[in-house]
Amino acid sequence: MRSIRIIAALLLAGASALVAAQGFPQRPIRLVVTFPPGGAPDILARILAEKAQLGQPVVVENVPGAGGNIGADRVAKAPPDGYSLVMGTVGTHSINGALYAKMPYDMVRDFAPVSLVASTPNLLVVTPSLPVKSVPELIAYAKANPDKLSFGSPGVGSSVHISGELFKSMAGVQMTHVPYKGRQFAIPDLVGGSIQLMFDNMPSALPMAREGKIRALAQTGARRSPSAPEVPTVAEVGLPGFEATSWFALFAPAGTPREAVTRLLAETQRVFRLPDVQERLRQLGLDPILSGPEELSRFQAAEIAKWARVVKESGAQAQ
Repeated sequence: MRSIRIIAALLLAGASALVAAQGFPQRPIRLVVTFPPGGAPDILARILAEKAQLGQPVVVENVPGAGGNIGADRVAKAPPDGYSLVMGTVGTHSINGALYAKMPYDMVRDFAPVSLVASTPNLLVVTPSLPVKSVPELIAYAKANPDKLSFGSPGVGSSVHISGELFKSMAGVQMTHVPYKGRQFAIPDLVGGSIQLMFDNMPSALPMAREGKIRALAQTGARRSPSAPEVPTVAEVGLPGFEATSWFALFAPAGTPREAVTRLLAETQRVFRLPDVQERLRQLGLDPILSGPEELSRFQAAEIAKWARVVKESGAQAQ
C-alpha cells in the first residue's frame, strides 16, 4: 500500500512538473455540464467556453443523469491534469451525498475546487390553469386537495427538487415529485398542466413567466433578486425562514496540478468579471460570486452540512 502511495505521489509530481514546463494548456479542455442544455449550469459553461482566452478551446459536454452524478463522476475519475472540468452544482457537490444511499464519488475528496461562479434563487412557478396567484393561496389549495398537486424537476437531487421538498415540509402539504431527464422535458408539461408547479432556476423560468406562459408566485432566496424585484420571496409571503439558493462552481479532479488550477482560476475570474458578462448574468437572474479554491472549499463544507439537515428533515430520498 505504501508503495502505491509513493508511485501516485511521483506521478502527480511528474504531472505538475510537466504542466509547469510546457505551459498549460496544450490541448482542448473538456468542461462537463451535468444536466442537459438550456439550464443555468449550461449557460455558465458556454459563457466560459465562448469568452476564455487560454490558447486552447474549452469544449462543453452535456452528461446528464442521476441528478448530475453521472457527469460529476466522469470528471472525478478523469486524469488529474487540468483537461477535465465540471460545472458543479449545489446538487452534485452538496445535496446528493445526503440524498443518495450510494454515491459513485466523494463530493469533497475526489475534486480540486477551482472557483465559485454564480448563484441564483429558484422561482416558484405554476401552470396558468392552476387557480392560485400567491403562496398562501397555493398552500391553501394544496391542503384542500392533498396529493393532487405534482411538482417537476430536472432530476432527483437538483436544487429544483429539494426546493420542492423543503416547501412541502415547511408548509405541511403533500405533493408528488415528478423527476424529468432535464428541464426542457418538464416545462411543456408545466405549461400544459400535466404537472402544476416547479421551483425552476430563475434564468430558465423568468423569461417564460414574463411572457405569460407560466405564473411566478415567489422566489426562493433570502432576499429579492434585483433581476425580479417585483416577485416576493417565499419567506416574505408565507413561510418565514424559507431559503433555497442554487449555486454553480468549477471543479477539477483531485490531484490536478496547482499550476493548472491557478491558470483556470485566473481565466474564470477574468471572464465572469467582464462587464458584458456581468450584465448578461444580471438579466438572467444570476449573481456572480467568484472565489478562490480555499473559499470554495469552506463554502462547500457549509453547504453540505446545511443540505444534509434539509434532506433529513424533509424525508427526501433518491427514487
